[in-house]
Amino acid sequence: MVKKKVTVKSKAGLHLRPARDLCKKAMEFESTQIMIHFREKEFNAKSMLGILSACVQQMDEIEVVCSGAEEEEAAAAIQQLLETELSGNE
Repeated sequence: MVKKKVTVKSKAGLHLRPARDLCKKAMEFESTQIMIHFREKEFNAKSMLGILSACVQQMDEIEVVCSGAEEEEAAAAIQQLLETELSGNE
């Protein structure tokens, strides 16, 4: 199991477009469970509805928890996406 604290840089948090991108990235790792921990709740990163229901805003810190065959790669990819690739998304 790999846990990473990640600060969401997207200007609008994890609204529809960034949530879609996060879900797509998470689904690339079929053999790995990817969960988002935020405000004492747990959300499946492979579920758009789950991500949207978390109501994550810009600069919120979340914990990404990955477990499975590709946990290291998945955690790094999700962190990269949330901290840099989505930073310009509106």
